[in-house]
Amino acid sequence: MTKTWTGGCACGALRYEISADPIAMVDCQCRDCQLESGTGHASHIVFAREGAKTTGDAAQYEMRADSGNMKTRHFCKTCGCPVLMTFAATPDVFTVRAASLDEPDRYQPQIVTYTARGHDWDHLDPALPKFERMP
Repeated sequence: MTKTWTGGCACGALRYEISADPIAMVDCQCRDCQLESGTGHASHIVFAREGAKTTGDAAQYEMRADSGNMKTRHFCKTCGCPVLMTFAATPDVFTVRAASLDEPDRYQPQIVTYTARGHDWDHLDPALPKFERMP
């Protein structure tokens, strides 16, 4: 059986527990992720919604992705930490921020997306497959 993935925000008011294997682990260099993270990319783990539980009341910010589809970022109302992201076009999946894991060392990036928006100073693993946009 898969070891449960757990995590949440800095203050503990927003938590998640996921009892499934990740679909993918992605470093994203899109401009939205840069602005939200305050750096050159954000690291996300993609999961199926089935088997996921969240506790706490998240604030939400809805935005339009480059694809034209809507995505919703979920963050803690108390401490402001970004924790989850959902997608209108793919309601059966969601992402968690890698830094929000209780065990962040479990994150092992597999690909880099939106390199077309990347910055020279944002050095990511050169061995990872890279995509100019979303593959």
